[in-house]
Amino acid sequence: MRPSSPTVTPDPPDAPAAGPDLTAQRVIPLRRPGRWIVTVVVLVVFAQVVHGLVTNPYYQWDRFAYYFFRPVVLDGLLITLQVTAASAVLALLGGIVLALARQSSSPVLQVLSWAYVWLFRSVPLIVLLLFLYNFSALYRVLGLGIPFGPTFVSFGVTTLGTDMVIAVVGLSLNAAAFAAEVVRAGLLSVDAGQREAAAALGLPRGFQFRRIVLPQALRTIVPSYVNVLIDLVKGSSLVFYVSLLDLFGSVQSLGSTYPGDIVPLLVVATVWYVVVTSVISVVQYYVERRYARGAERALPPTPLQRVRAALRWSR
Repeated sequence: MRPSSPTVTPDPPDAPAAGPDLTAQRVIPLRRPGRWIVTVVVLVVFAQVVHGLVTNPYYQWDRFAYYFFRPVVLDGLLITLQVTAASAVLALLGGIVLALARQSSSPVLQVLSWAYVWLFRSVPLIVLLLFLYNFSALYRVLGLGIPFGPTFVSFGVTTLGTDMVIAVVGLSLNAAAFAAEVVRAGLLSVDAGQREAAAALGLPRGFQFRRIVLPQALRTIVPSYVNVLIDLVKGSSLVFYVSLLDLFGSVQSLGSTYPGDIVPLLVVATVWYVVVTSVISVVQYYVERRYARGAERALPPTPLQRVRAALRWSR
């Protein structure tokens, strides 16, 4: 008996031919020559600027190095930091109060809050500081009591109106007007359904604000308020006009004593202001990253994580 041969099934005529394995191929990124050209141009311009700064003898970098850590400059920097820190805290507290008053159901509080923001956003900071510096000429004694009646407590303005107090009060009054709008915008950014759900659960209004509304509003408040804080750092340079020797005041006094060193002294002040604002920006980044938890699926990478990712990609 003859053995049967195996049955061979022919391929259908329209079967596609086996192609190369696409998973083993390397993905070639799209070439972008315009990006490289712009990058080279920017680097060339940046190198030109750095070269001009380093080689220009009028900047007197040796005098810059001499003055940068001088005790008189560091003392002025310390006063700048103290004034800015105290004003930032008071301005934020005042901004919260003004924002809540603006959103209250009382028409009197709404009008007073709006009038405060309108007035102090309209008055230049230098005018406000000079007015407070001469406040004792208008009111020598202030008192607490019944209007048009007896005074229970009175105190002299000159005893309280030191140069530091005048600077902090002036900066706080000015920054509170801007902080109020920042806080109000953050509160308005919270979805109304959050408040309605909390009210439906019978939660107290104070608890609603502290645990539900404010944590969500901070994601909007923090970036905007940091701009107010940076303006406070730069605006603190005006306290020199109320006889407070901050960083700019110390540099200005040294420049009056040594007029040949005005340029390096101004560069010293500029670099210190840049250092302070840069530190504030770094703190802002990590605060924003913290409050992004729960709102973002993945937290934004830190600068160190970005560097590590770039090194891994280059390999």
